[in-house]
Amino acid sequence: MLRRGRNGRTRHLAWSEIRQETDAMEVIQTLDREQWEGQTTTQISDLESDVDHLASSQTVTEVVALPCTVPVIGESFCQCDRQEELSPGYILISDCVCGEEDQGFDWVWDENCKSSGAFLSCDNRKVSFHSDYSCGTAAIRGTKELADGQHFWEVKMTSPVYGTDMMVGIGTSEVNLEKFKYSFGSLLGHDEDSWGLSYTGLLQHKGDKVKFSSRFGQGSIIGLHLDTWHGTLTFYKNRHCIGVAATRLQNKKFYPMVCSTAAKSSMKVIRACYTPTSLQYLCCARLRQMMPCCPDMLGALELPPGLRTLLHTQLGWVFTLSSSPEASEPGSAPSHPSLPEPRWPTNRPHRRAALLALSGVCEDIEGHLMSEREQRCLYG
Repeated sequence: MLRRGRNGRTRHLAWSEIRQETDAMEVIQTLDREQWEGQTTTQISDLESDVDHLASSQTVTEVVALPCTVPVIGESFCQCDRQEELSPGYILISDCVCGEEDQGFDWVWDENCKSSGAFLSCDNRKVSFHSDYSCGTAAIRGTKELADGQHFWEVKMTSPVYGTDMMVGIGTSEVNLEKFKYSFGSLLGHDEDSWGLSYTGLLQHKGDKVKFSSRFGQGSIIGLHLDTWHGTLTFYKNRHCIGVAATRLQNKKFYPMVCSTAAKSSMKVIRACYTPTSLQYLCCARLRQMMPCCPDMLGALELPPGLRTLLHTQLGWVFTLSSSPEASEPGSAPSHPSLPEPRWPTNRPHRRAALLALSGVCEDIEGHLMSEREQRCLYG
């Protein structure tokens, strides 16, 4: 009786993985929308069962892939029905630009620090992975090392989201972007130098995965806030807070990163902001916490027009975010408790007192006080 050699079995398993990932795109190109919806229900049910199993054990010590050949739908930031706008081959006829209001960018994707399977366009803000077929995991990092201050950026999923994994996150310069070049895996967070959020909702660090959020798909906007002052990394989905993913990150330097195993997948940076950790930022962040669901916070406050314009220009990203948790999936328990919206004082003396109190809190944090003259100039 002949036995297949170990090398032969290894090649067979590797070839099976490649065929599985390549066939995923063929499935997308042959199924119509009705089949998508029918199979998505079954696929999501199976995926939720796997994720619930992971959540029950809290931590997975091995890198476990949860491949999905059917793209995740229904998680878009806007209401644009792009599934009906796709031509044969699923090439967008008209790209959705919802949420892409920013003009200036603190960084873009780095042409010199990427996998061979990553390609850039749109002034290096859009990265496309595996233009023909996929035989592994491609990754890329940003041009700027994120050190001191407040860093916030948003990545929009501009293609069908499926496959072994598509991730957004951060990592140090020690992360090897080519490590999974010929294998399908969750690159970001497989070591101690990176953190990654998967489209399946699993957060990974040091190779351990925990359930962190609901899935995200085409059209979803994933935001990341790296606060070097407090040493935290916070994730947002469609501009609603998911939660704090990491702490104790002070005195460390990271790069924004994304990776994908899916053929013909793409992501786009639609916002990349930097703000020094200052009294101005701390006051605005505290105001956002007090009014988490106010759609136009700057308009709700009686501020001088010049100050309102200045805050919108320099710290507009703070006011567009909601600290309230994202909506939970039907039938699932909310991952964060819902909090009542704080009430803001309606009369002018109380509003001025509240603003002064906020500045006092931030002054204590920074260790200095505003002079009486500065307070009169700032708050009238």
